[in-house]
Amino acid sequence: CPKIAQNLCLAFMSICTHRKSDTLPKNLEAGTLHNIGVVYLAQGKYELALKFLQEALTILKPLGYKESEGVILSNIGQVYFKQGKYELAWDFYQQALVIVQEFGDKADEGKALKNIGYLLEKQNQPELAIVFFKQSVNAREVIRKNIKGLPQEFQQSYTDTIAKDYRHLADLLLKQDRVLEAQQVIDLLKIQELEDYLSNVRGNEQTAQGIPNTPSEQQIQKGYEALLNKAIQLGKELVNIEKIPPANRTPAQQQRILELRKNQQEISQQFQEFLKSPTVTALVTQLRQVTGGETLNLANFNSLRDNLQKLQQNAVILYPLVLDERLELILVTPYSPPIRRTVAVKREELNGAIADFRRNITNRNGNIADAEVAGQKLYQLLIKPIEKDLAQADAKTIIYAPDGQLRYIPLAALHDGKQWLVERFRINNITAASLTDFNTKPQTNLQVIAAAFTQGSYKFKVGTRDFTMSGLPFAGREVENLATTIPGTTKLLDNQFNRDTVLLMNDYSIVHLATHATFLVGEPEDSFIMFGNGDRATLREIKTWSLPKVDLIVLSACQTAVGGRLGNGEEILGFGYQVQRTGARAAISTLWYVDDGGTQVLMDAFYAALKQENMTKAEALRQAQIALITGNSVASGQQPISSSAPSEQSNSLSHPFYWAPFILIGNGL
Repeated sequence: CPKIAQNLCLAFMSICTHRKSDTLPKNLEAGTLHNIGVVYLAQGKYELALKFLQEALTILKPLGYKESEGVILSNIGQVYFKQGKYELAWDFYQQALVIVQEFGDKADEGKALKNIGYLLEKQNQPELAIVFFKQSVNAREVIRKNIKGLPQEFQQSYTDTIAKDYRHLADLLLKQDRVLEAQQVIDLLKIQELEDYLSNVRGNEQTAQGIPNTPSEQQIQKGYEALLNKAIQLGKELVNIEKIPPANRTPAQQQRILELRKNQQEISQQFQEFLKSPTVTALVTQLRQVTGGETLNLANFNSLRDNLQKLQQNAVILYPLVLDERLELILVTPYSPPIRRTVAVKREELNGAIADFRRNITNRNGNIADAEVAGQKLYQLLIKPIEKDLAQADAKTIIYAPDGQLRYIPLAALHDGKQWLVERFRINNITAASLTDFNTKPQTNLQVIAAAFTQGSYKFKVGTRDFTMSGLPFAGREVENLATTIPGTTKLLDNQFNRDTVLLMNDYSIVHLATHATFLVGEPEDSFIMFGNGDRATLREIKTWSLPKVDLIVLSACQTAVGGRLGNGEEILGFGYQVQRTGARAAISTLWYVDDGGTQVLMDAFYAALKQENMTKAEALRQAQIALITGNSVASGQQPISSSAPSEQSNSLSHPFYWAPFILIGNGL
């Protein structure tokens, strides 16, 4: 990389220039050398990385910058790990862990613990690896709970991409059939992916608890923490004595320094010996004999099952986890432990099926039969393996927490060979169960504010992208029909629909926005909702909206929830989370560029269903989608729905292009 090479050259020149003039502060010199070493580490040039990192450590160690020393030690350990020199990696990882524990730095503690986890896994000790991965996750979740009160620079240093560590822990747990723990990790994984995208995601009391340890894991943790505490005490004493200039030290102090340094080396050895001891071996044997998390504190899981029972909608939660060599399906039901089903499919093959499915269902001129075939391929991967489990649970509602590129496809449009999945189940997407309040009830008194961008055209640039947004002719009719269906609806069109509209929203139970919204892969600032006067609110800005009285936000127009390029779906998670941050209970958005006229027809059917007594948002959306599939009116169940779409489209609204993109995120039950 030319830029890396340029930075290396500049760093070298800086060191050489300042060394000649003897003006470079020692800590800055050490920091520069460390950064060069990190670059070489990233490039896989391990001998060069080691050279610069060790030189940085030699310079820094006498200066007493212990926290920085811990970072360098960790990176030296990483070099040895990459080289397969695991005993040396152990030594440096352990020294780094002692320092971060001493200073109470939870972010660096999380990194140090996960490093040891990966090392133990390489040494064929997955049970012990899980212990350290769990502690790493738990350290990071403590930070998330309190991240709002941290300095901005600390928040930025914390928000490195660490979701892969969560995913790896879930993978290890599933390989041991520890499904309950894996389900909890997968839930936290979704929150971490939100954090990586938005950098503003706070946890709660539930997430701050992290992943509980089994009794055996608790004993292992207690043992290694005792050694760490001993090392910390010795380290503090050593630092205090080393502050005394060598010329001023007494013989006794000099002797004590040697003793303490020797003790530190011995503790490092004791740490490794402890993990290989008969006591730990016996505890690991116990762990291997316990699957499904039977010995865990089940409070959080029981609370989740209780919520499913209280919903009284025959609801289950489906967590897919996309791994390199397989797809894991975790199903949570109201009356049983989590169910795990493994599907042998590589990530590339799954993503290919997703792309093929999207290509067929987003082609408005395509053959419905082609969309059905593509939907059947994914049905075989996502639903067929749990078909009997769904039947056993008498499931009628699937609460869906998709993973990776699965976020770009509507579960409703999977096909079993006879019918679409939405014809069998209500579908309710969530960001994560721990962030979703299933106890809230829908409001019976529908009070609606409906705003639309119907005419005019605006050109603007967002990031590197150029946009031209024109008014949506059918959006005005959509709002008029809504007002007819639900009397008393407040209507705002074009220039009336501006930033001030946000100030009115919390006076209503439903906020309906028939306007352009584009949520793109990339930065949250690149995604936006457009007002009727041409102004825009970015995805980042949505978090400032205060809508605790709002039951539902509907974004009915084009390109909401996804842009043109498939990423990992963080922008979809991000929209759902930002809506939850406002206090609103749920949102409806779309997964591709929707048809203006077809959307009007679906929204007519949705609100006709929603105003019926005891109707949930998820069921109203389901009925509206079935209305387009069958051509029957929601109200009568018999009369064909009338389409205001252009004539060449009016006979094709049963194609999933028209009804499938609409997804409900949050609590629609």
